[in-house]
Amino acid sequence: MKTLSCNFLSRFVLAMSLCGIMSHAAATKIEVYKSPTCKCCGKWVDHMRANGFTVEAKNIGNKEARKRAGIPPSLGSCHTSLVDGYVIEGHVPASDIKRFLSERPKAIGLAVPGMPKGSPGMESSRSDPYNVLLINKEGSLSVYSRHLPSDKNQSVMRLK
Repeated sequence: MKTLSCNFLSRFVLAMSLCGIMSHAAATKIEVYKSPTCKCCGKWVDHMRANGFTVEAKNIGNKEARKRAGIPPSLGSCHTSLVDGYVIEGHVPASDIKRFLSERPKAIGLAVPGMPKGSPGMESSRSDPYNVLLINKEGSLSVYSRHLPSDKNQSVMRLK
């Protein structure tokens, strides 16, 4: 009987710990600066909510937010987001943001320059390959993740 109660207690503690971790992930707040009329920004916000983020959309455009965050125009996209002290520029997938937040690198943030077809919020019949870039503290860039199209024949860029 004593073993049964200890087993139950340890499972209960484990379950409560996991619930706490999941509720923390679900409570991650992201502040999104976007145009009130941009449909792809709205779709990206929906993507983030569907992946457990609490989104506060600021429909005032993103040029000033991008400038304050130190993101150069060459890395720009249609929306700029702030989350846990980092900047997320453009159509970065939620899975990359979650991994990035768990790793907590010494960086400014992540960026997907432009508006690549097939990225979250930019879904269409065509899907192009694109990279998520890591913006390091000193401003240098590196590829954080690569996203390839599901059908290489539909891509404008051919991969070898």
